[in-house]
Amino acid sequence: MAAAALETAAAPPPPAGSPGTGTGHGGSAVRAFLAHLAGKLAGAAVSLLAVLVTSFFLFRVIPGDPVRSMTHGRQVDAEQLANLRRQFGLDLPLWQQFTDYCGKAVTGDFGTSYQFHAPVMELIADKVPATLLLTGTAVLLYTALGLWLGTRSAWRHGGLGDRLGTGIALTLWSVPSFWLGLLLIITFSVGAGPVPGLFPTGGMESGDETGFGYVLDVAHHMVLPVLTLVAVGYAQTLLVMRSSLLDEMGGDYLTTARAKGLRDDLVRRRHAVPNAMLPAVTLVFVNLGHVAAGNILVETVFSWPGIGGLFYQALSVPDLPLVQGLFVVFAGAMILMNLLADLLYPLLDPRVNRGR
Repeated sequence: MAAAALETAAAPPPPAGSPGTGTGHGGSAVRAFLAHLAGKLAGAAVSLLAVLVTSFFLFRVIPGDPVRSMTHGRQVDAEQLANLRRQFGLDLPLWQQFTDYCGKAVTGDFGTSYQFHAPVMELIADKVPATLLLTGTAVLLYTALGLWLGTRSAWRHGGLGDRLGTGIALTLWSVPSFWLGLLLIITFSVGAGPVPGLFPTGGMESGDETGFGYVLDVAHHMVLPVLTLVAVGYAQTLLVMRSSLLDEMGGDYLTTARAKGLRDDLVRRRHAVPNAMLPAVTLVFVNLGHVAAGNILVETVFSWPGIGGLFYQALSVPDLPLVQGLFVVFAGAMILMNLLADLLYPLLDPRVNRGR
């Protein structure tokens, strides 16, 4: 026994970076994260490439001739139509159009809009602030509302509040957003409703306000579209959070926390909710991706000058460069948000990388 102890004491320390040292453990964790990051970046790049290919071919099956749509109501002969097709590159073989599109798209150049005669990215950049204001406000509100109501509903599942709240959420979730928007306009804006003229029927501003009055004017115009988005959107977050928390409520660690004398609200906030957040995080990041994409139907119904309304205008022609650029922006925002969610998972739950 004594000899063994002396041999152990005299043995040299293990080399740095070996599995038994803290440095080695930290190095393996870094390598695991870098491998995780490389895999996710490669997957995002492949997804974006698939989006570029899809955006080119998908919108060329839309019925209608862009050139004839642009010249609708004007007398043009065949030679003029041919010149317009040549100007927009529509006379080239499809494979050449595709290679030109991909070559320019990787540099952020999606061409010039047929109907607005301006660079696509300039048109999109001009509409982004309005969409971020409207959809961003709605996403923040319905995410917070859904997480709060979902937590309360799960913690008191089976009660009257749970059944009533879940029923209302499911009902609103099944309502088409454009129909709800029209209903709110009829109720609160036009003469057919009980409180006509309370809110504007559409647009972002009245055009005659400055300073703080302008802020209030924009906020006044935002009420109905934000209410529409929140009413339709909060249910999904509520249901995901409720389901995830119900799965956690049977855990032994919650029983142990209660046995230690922790109050019920502390058990919920400090133990149950953090462990139930992982599925909700995915949904939160997906909703953040929707911020950049906007909401086509709601922005169209309320004449909101954002990306959604621009996409509707582009589809009506069809304005191929603008449609393609918007489609890539929408999909790219979703890919980016999913990538950020994947990279955040190991920080929220180290078990995600376990076994690497």
